[in-house]
Amino acid sequence: MSFPDLFPSLFRYKSWADEELYAQLALLDGAAHPDRRHLAIRILNHIHVVDRIFRGNLTGQPHGYAATNTPDTPELAALLAAARETDAWYLAYVSGLTEAELAEAIDFAFTDGDRGRMSRAEMLLQVITHGGYHRGAVGRILADCGVQPPRDIYTRYLHDSEPARRLG
Repeated sequence: MSFPDLFPSLFRYKSWADEELYAQLALLDGAAHPDRRHLAIRILNHIHVVDRIFRGNLTGQPHGYAATNTPDTPELAALLAAARETDAWYLAYVSGLTEAELAEAIDFAFTDGDRGRMSRAEMLLQVITHGGYHRGAVGRILADCGVQPPRDIYTRYLHDSEPARRLG
């Protein structure tokens, strides 16, 4: 599998994992666990903001963020709608990128003002790995509150979405 083929698969996985985690977080009783639920939403919002920042970096468009989270905490349903839109944008963006486009280095500014340079592939991998790291933190919060977190692993996604890959 080449990188141009891998990235659409990784971003379909990200969207799938996001959907499962948001669904499980919706089961968390906000009255019984208000602080833990709020923290989980703050983490999901951070993932979303960073996804949007890198979207801006990839396109050379201003992202409008001065930090990697927002001062206000959105409602879960509104955040899910925004995350879905961003996930769909990434999937459309990576579909059809060439090896040369993935290797292209892009200069950008971090939210603290420092400058950086990464290839498109590195930026896309940052979005994938960053989201996975923080989804795991939300999963731990869910488990601590008695809600079973989803099994957010790429192999599970591949076997669920392409059952023929499961041998034996």
